[in-house]
Amino acid sequence: MRLRQQFLTKNDCYRAGNTIRPKGVMVHSTGANNPKVCRYVPGDDELGRNTGGNHWNQPGKFCVHAFIGKFADGKVGTVQTLPWNRLAWHCGSGKKGSANGTHISFEICEDRLTDPAYFQAVYQEAVELTAMLCREYGLDPLADGVVLCHAEGHKRGVASNHGDVLHWWPKFGKTMDNFRADVARTMKGEDEMSYEQFKAYMEQYRKELAALPAPKWAEDTGEWDQAHKAGIIADKSRPQDLVTRAEAAAMIVRAK
Repeated sequence: MRLRQQFLTKNDCYRAGNTIRPKGVMVHSTGANNPKVCRYVPGDDELGRNTGGNHWNQPGKFCVHAFIGKFADGKVGTVQTLPWNRLAWHCGSGKKGSANGTHISFEICEDRLTDPAYFQAVYQEAVELTAMLCREYGLDPLADGVVLCHAEGHKRGVASNHGDVLHWWPKFGKTMDNFRADVARTMKGEDEMSYEQFKAYMEQYRKELAALPAPKWAEDTGEWDQAHKAGIIADKSRPQDLVTRAEAAAMIVRAK
């Protein structure tokens, strides 16, 4: 987990100064296609900087305890925006009251909801953050009502009618039951990686390899350019990506 603090000291939740005794954690997602945390905080060189003036460090805004999303370097992390025991206005209320007074909250910054690599990164960050909070406050993530998403909070009558995160996570085969189990496993120190996680990490790794330029030795010798001109490689894209068996066979045949 990558955790930074940037308290929103001008937000009404912070300024009110009311506190809670945390009894659970509620997971939200932003409902907007912007995966950068600096959309919601003023930011800095590491977090990225908010240039639109639409961050939440100002009066008249609701607030959560943290945001998960991309930092300035494009990698995922968590920025804590309120003390964990500060009363936040994050879920509204339902017919049985409000989880504002009982649950720590965080928002996951949404993208287009189609990128498995981004989803896996923020999901894992959320697992680790929730595990940390459950350890700190002696919470059992598998106990009834302790770890909820906003949609579950509404169903239980303690939050307003929102669908997050159940409009997103099932697209990638994850439920809140999966999440609670992953949090519990992380708290026990188990690092088992699922097949879905492996595929997402592998896809991200392939993307990173494909974006790398040709190595200096290949440019210096001219071999990369020669291979393209000779038709051994179809184009000069992804010079440092992995080679499939089919591609290797094609290159061997073409080189004869």
